[in-house]
Amino acid sequence: MLKLTSAFLLMCAVIAWAQQPPKQPQAQPPPMRVNVLNVCAPTGAEQKEIAAALARIPQRASFGRDYEVTRGHTTDEGGNGSDWVRIRREFPKAMPLLAVQFSYIADAKESQETAVFYARESKSNGVMQVALEDRVSAGASAANVLAADTPVDHIRVERYGKASLVLARCPNDDQTAYEPLFRTASQIMAAYRARLDVKRLVPAELGRLLTGDGGRRPINVKPMGKQRAPESK
Repeated sequence: MLKLTSAFLLMCAVIAWAQQPPKQPQAQPPPMRVNVLNVCAPTGAEQKEIAAALARIPQRASFGRDYEVTRGHTTDEGGNGSDWVRIRREFPKAMPLLAVQFSYIADAKESQETAVFYARESKSNGVMQVALEDRVSAGASAANVLAADTPVDHIRVERYGKASLVLARCPNDDQTAYEPLFRTASQIMAAYRARLDVKRLVPAELGRLLTGDGGRRPINVKPMGKQRAPESK
């Protein structure tokens, strides 16, 4: 009787083991691809691509009727705040560019200007957007920063299906070969400061900005004066 019971239990264990679903092989993590950008010294081929992307940005161009002007205050997790203004204008449909967006951001450390040009058809020329940027240490008012026409110190070309191309100012490197690119980018930035009227709009919008800490206005920005209502005819 004991032998029969043991055989029965053994048979049940074998059946239970056979009914267990087969173990799935552990999924292998997808391979990681890391693109190292040489932002201080791009290759000759990369320089040509950056130059071609900048050449597609017209310094004198008409805008469409659609536009956007926004302002705000942002606080990060550390409690540090920044004030910002964004201006966006659309290009006519016949142009290869879709829109340009200018951003001015100021915090306790620095002021940053960024102009981003969005391509209408990224697949045709392989470029999705071009971003031009410069930074200035805090201390000067927005009006003075914008009036100075600070040269561009960072160029970024976002490509369709490829890694980005970046050229940045590196004080410890000899970048004489890249001066034409920085010069062209700075000319474009200066042209669109004027085309977008940022020297007037940005200080005015910052002057209207009220944050959530009791109505503090941005540093070195005077409040806007009361405007007279138009007289009825």
